[in-house]
Amino acid sequence: MATQELKHNRWSSKFVFILAATGAAVGLGNIWKFPYEVASNGGSAFVITYIICLACLGIPLLIAEMLLGRLGRANPIATLSKLAKENNTSQVWAALGWLNIITLICVLSFYSVVAGWSIKYFIASCMGVFVNIDNDSLNLFWQNTVANPVEIISYHALFMLLTIAVVIRGVNRGIETANKILMPLLFIFLLILVGYSYTTPGFEKGWNFLFEFRYQDINFDTIIKAFGQTCFTLAIGAGCMLVYGSYVTDETNLGETSYIIALVNLLVAVLIGLAIFPLIFSYGLTPIGGPGLIFQTIPIAFAKMKFGHLFGSLFFALILFAAWTSSISMAEPVVIMLVEKHNLTRAKAGMITGTFTWLLGILSALSFNVWQDVHILGYNNFFTLITDVTTDFMLPIGILGFAIFSGWKVRPEAIISGLNFKKQTTRKIWLFLIKYPAPIAVLSMLIWHGS
Repeated sequence: MATQELKHNRWSSKFVFILAATGAAVGLGNIWKFPYEVASNGGSAFVITYIICLACLGIPLLIAEMLLGRLGRANPIATLSKLAKENNTSQVWAALGWLNIITLICVLSFYSVVAGWSIKYFIASCMGVFVNIDNDSLNLFWQNTVANPVEIISYHALFMLLTIAVVIRGVNRGIETANKILMPLLFIFLLILVGYSYTTPGFEKGWNFLFEFRYQDINFDTIIKAFGQTCFTLAIGAGCMLVYGSYVTDETNLGETSYIIALVNLLVAVLIGLAIFPLIFSYGLTPIGGPGLIFQTIPIAFAKMKFGHLFGSLFFALILFAAWTSSISMAEPVVIMLVEKHNLTRAKAGMITGTFTWLLGILSALSFNVWQDVHILGYNNFFTLITDVTTDFMLPIGILGFAIFSGWKVRPEAIISGLNFKKQTTRKIWLFLIKYPAPIAVLSMLIWHGS
């Protein structure tokens, strides 16, 4: 019954699938992580390495995950179990699907907490709180924000409600509709911010920092981090793209679609860099990683600039929309798993997913105040533990599993029918990349994180 139900879920067009897949990838991590990684790893050297990783490894891995989704037409657990049976391999592979579900719940739990801050900052910016604010006052605003557990948990709850409200409406009425509205607005806001950055004195310096190639800045760390950013940018490894791939029509060319998704994501990453770096250089700020870039550094620039009230509001709206589209893609595989496995309605599955994830997220919210001095397994707090373990280990293991399963376990005839590449040479190149370079790269990343 559940599998038959899923067969009726299809993207209404290739265009909305690209919007949804791009929305899955363009999130908070892109806005704070890409600029920080660029700044910390040689500027243009990182950008060039990132583009190479995107083309040679990111796109093949994206195709692999979506291929499994198309072949299985179900949630990650059921898909891997079904494909393992069809390809006469061990049912242990279903454990990879369970890893996906656990990873998504963990990531969404802390992601929602950070996204909740963006709601508060958007409201504050619209009310003019940041107009002419100085560094000390902004730092105090930030400290008061994270020090109030009730407020953090409330905004966390509001963001989770926004996410689940979309997912329970289904693929066409919910996810498609949301992405049709949010993604164009996101691009409009981003282009407006880039347009303003173009008028600032730091634009040329920002441009050169991003695109003036310096090969001497490339090293092993740069390559590993660029590959990690590639995987993060394409939202692969957790089953999001597997489930989104399960909604793709049989006529859709996965190769062509993956190239478009990768190009759009690259465009967004570059535009984010062009929107942020000129502001940083123009106002003498220092790019820092994590939430600090968004909530402590960038608002100072808006406080100093002309029309900063307007552009600050657009910026935090951009953050909120980006976070929203990504969180939708994280919740969807969990919800569809509950629908298929337990015959629940989307509404019940959504409420269960939202409630459990919200409760887990409370642990992250308390890490900034009540439990800020509680150290777990050598990590500073629970927030640091869950963010590092999921992004450094659980996601790469998921990527490695998808690469090995699609490259080594799926029968050639299934790959041929699933990929529908126009040229046999293209399929052979994809298979080589997914069987050899991709697993080696992921293993190198896991060893690097573990060392």
